Amino acid sequence: MGNSGLLQYFLQLNSFDTISDMKALVTGSSGHLGEALVRTLQARGIDTIGLDILNSQYTSVMGSITDRTLVERCMDGTQVVFHAATLHKPHVATHEMQDFVDTNITGTLTLLQAAVKAGVESFVFTSTTSVFGDAMKPRDGEATIWVTEEVQPLPRNIYGTTKIAAENLCHLFHRKTGLPCIILRTSRFFPEEDDDRRTRDTYSDDNLKANEFLFRRVDLEDVVSAHLAASENAAKLGFGRYIISATTPFTPEDLSALRVDAPTVVNNRAPEYLRVYSQRGWKMFDGIDRVYVNSAARRDLEWEPVYDFNHVVHCLKQGRDFRSSLAREVGMKGYHAQTFDDGPYPVANERVSSVQNASQTVKMK
Repeated sequence: MGNSGLLQYFLQLNSFDTISDMKALVTGSSGHLGEALVRTLQARGIDTIGLDILNSQYTSVMGSITDRTLVERCMDGTQVVFHAATLHKPHVATHEMQDFVDTNITGTLTLLQAAVKAGVESFVFTSTTSVFGDAMKPRDGEATIWVTEEVQPLPRNIYGTTKIAAENLCHLFHRKTGLPCIILRTSRFFPEEDDDRRTRDTYSDDNLKANEFLFRRVDLEDVVSAHLAASENAAKLGFGRYIISATTPFTPEDLSALRVDAPTVVNNRAPEYLRVYSQRGWKMFDGIDRVYVNSAARRDLEWEPVYDFNHVVHCLKQGRDFRSSLAREVGMKGYHAQTFDDGPYPVANERVSSVQNASQTVKMK
């Protein structure tokens, strides 16, 4: 879609016709998604407050989402809240569980209370597909998991647990106060390298991310457009939880073969990929354990994601970067101020296999 296409999409949203009267609050504005949201909103002339504990060009107010007085001041006159601030999975090994409770649960509660008080018209909460956790781990001999909103979450760590708790707070506030709340469970969109050394040694970073667009990755620009679509449809829908990931080429009929022979299934669904991959010396995963399905978001939010595996293959054929211009502009941020010897961040011992190759299990978060 490109930045100009994304802005045109944004312009078409009916609830933003009176842009000069619009005010939005973006939490986590120094992060990947927060910055992308602020960039897009400000480019459309929207009065946007970026709130974060870290300073950046796109953060106008520095402070914590647990600071009630500060949050209420930021919320005053706001119509739309995009709540992207969070402690992430990469913080599990470096932060206390209480830190996750404070930020992900208490911070969300503080924002919801202030949103009701301010008469906010739509509250969009950025959650994560990590909430599904161990529900995405098929047993030996079972088919790949077809992950829709009907799959019951089974979080495997404090990150997923606190994000589910925050989701439930959003649902509670919708039921008790009528606040329109839309929850977006986003798949991977970070540009940082994978946290597992064996994965990094087996696949180049671009190869790995290209593969993930088949089942568990989404481009940053599509994440932003999903948030805009959610804010547009929040009043009509009232409440909803939606998976936000690239549109997969797979179908439920592929799942048994996909678990044990992904290259053949991918070749059936995207036959051009093999020649393009061969030219680069790239490899497809031998097996895939889950597929995120975005059909509910496309239907209910009228969301039109652009960046999928076919787009990736098309760009590779033309020698172009398959990332959106917005993703390239936001770039890489990292999750910690310090660096680590074994990967982008330390990893707690909770991972399970997501993909397999012929000689080993490649573990991914």
